[in-house]
Amino acid sequence: MEYPRSEVVINRMATTEITSQNHDQSVADGIVLLDFWADWCGPCHMFAPVFEGASEKHSDITFGKVDTEAEQDLAASYGVQSIPTLVAYRDGIPLFSQAGALPAEAVEDLIGQLRALDMTEIRAEYEKQKAAAEGR
Repeated sequence: MEYPRSEVVINRMATTEITSQNHDQSVADGIVLLDFWADWCGPCHMFAPVFEGASEKHSDITFGKVDTEAEQDLAASYGVQSIPTLVAYRDGIPLFSQAGALPAEAVEDLIGQLRALDMTEIRAEYEKQKAAAEGR
């Protein structure tokens, strides 16, 4: 007797390579986490499985990786001086930036905080700060 083959499909959300060409579109909507890294960076390699694990667990979030060697101008625009650096957006608004390899629990806590935010208040404050910076 032959049994039907069953295949298990795992819903994996791969990380996205972020470049200066796709950056603005990538951070525009929803929750986005950006990992600034370099291949020569030991702590970056230690953080990579944490970041990848979170991307597999939270398929509704965009997880982007910015290679600081290939995207030096993009890294400079964020003022990245130490890697890895994790940057978080929600609805196109940058809300968090921290250098260092975070443990999985800290990444999960950050995601929970990002999900819980009242974006109406934050959007209003962000627009106010942008207007002040532009001298309006």
